[in-house]
Amino acid sequence: MDSFVLYCKSYRVDVKRVVRLAATVKKFNVEGLRFFVSVPKADLPLFEQFLQGHDVELLSDESIVLANPGIDPLRLASLAGNVSQQIVKSEFWRLGLCRTYLCLDSDCFFIRAFRASDFIDPQGTPYTIMDEGHDLLLSALSLGKMSVLQNFQRESDELKQAFGRTGKTYNFGPNCPVWDQRVWSSLDEKMLKPQQLSFLDLILKSPNEMRWYGEALLRFKAVDLLPSQPFFKMYHYAWQLKKDQQAGIGIRELARLYSGVVYQSAWEREMDWPSEGGSWLSKTARRARARLGRT
Repeated sequence: MDSFVLYCKSYRVDVKRVVRLAATVKKFNVEGLRFFVSVPKADLPLFEQFLQGHDVELLSDESIVLANPGIDPLRLASLAGNVSQQIVKSEFWRLGLCRTYLCLDSDCFFIRAFRASDFIDPQGTPYTIMDEGHDLLLSALSLGKMSVLQNFQRESDELKQAFGRTGKTYNFGPNCPVWDQRVWSSLDEKMLKPQQLSFLDLILKSPNEMRWYGEALLRFKAVDLLPSQPFFKMYHYAWQLKKDQQAGIGIRELARLYSGVVYQSAWEREMDWPSEGGSWLSKTARRARARLGRT
């Protein structure tokens, strides 16, 4: 079992994005950390074709799901992709390939050299993304985006109630967290099995896998809590990116603080496979915004 690996869950529509991610892994992975990508079994031939020449170990989503007999594959297949992928990503630990893993998004990419020590301490304890979300919430407040604050609080309250926790509201994302199999195992052994539940049931209750992980860590203390700011700069909204661009913050500046960047897939629909997604009208509007330098 490796101490630390990279892992990404993807689909065929994002194969070009994964190629971009794999290219940056190849460029910046100075320690040769193993990089796993899982996709639906039907998508494996496509990814094998596109990822030739890259150091990527491909897995089927089905192999991950089958590692947990408590999850009904048919029930999982009936869920929307943005929900089912949370379950697959959160079950990767069951394969026994590693103790900790950096859970990457298809639309992220690295922007500087990285090592395992960027994500885990010398004893193998993960640095856990955890703050109060003030960076996002302050930006939302400045633009009157009250729904962002309301959703943040609602999601947190749901999970705090599930674990019987009171106190501060924490954010455990927004993206590319480091997860430890000991934390997932403690959630399984101390909450799910006693209640005869699976992680699928939890996600249907509140679809935010990062909050389930973070609250489980606080509740069961399977590993030491080593709080960290996000490893990747995540642009949730176009106004966030525009604000940074106006301030002269680009990739070079971001690389001083972050290992990588995540843009929304919807902003890069030209990278969809096999062709750019969206209606004719949305494509035209997107290209017009690009010509004007807008997202």
